[in-house]
Amino acid sequence: MSFACKSKQEKTDKKPFFPVLSFINSQVAHIDTSLYSIKKIIYIDSVRSDTEYIHRENFRSIAKDFLEIPDLADKKYRSRFTEESMFDESMNRVILTYKPVNPEKEEITVQEVLISPGQGTEDKVMSIIIDRVISNRDGYLQKNMLWQVDRYFQVTTTRQKPGQPETTTIMKVTWNEEETE
Repeated sequence: MSFACKSKQEKTDKKPFFPVLSFINSQVAHIDTSLYSIKKIIYIDSVRSDTEYIHRENFRSIAKDFLEIPDLADKKYRSRFTEESMFDESMNRVILTYKPVNPEKEEITVQEVLISPGQGTEDKVMSIIIDRVISNRDGYLQKNMLWQVDRYFQVTTTRQKPGQPETTTIMKVTWNEEETE
């Protein structure tokens, strides 16, 4: 099996990190002023699910997992994270990957931005992937988050409290479905 990837590690001393938090905030602001039908589906341990329509005024609070991430574009994170830039020919995507220098000290374990090279002058961000882990005496919490630009986001939460079984919850929130299918 061969992979059509070209990988290039880049120094990030001069180049700023991609502003993921600002980008997601702009997506949320757009949805706040839209007329999209917003649907939330929650799956609990793959056994049961619940679907409901959400008022757009509540969208920001539902997207809080994304809005509360550390802003890696902030200068205080520059020395704590590395950036790798890679072009995947098979997907025709540039992938920006951010990883902590000291993973045991950071909640964000990986942050990826997938960008489609533009035909003209502008590239388009297609999706953002963020993995976050919080481990303390109250238990273990892992969030695998995917923001599919202009379409939906999904948060998979795995939680284990001391002496209790692990639970997994998947929340998928969709909007703008009619125009992107």
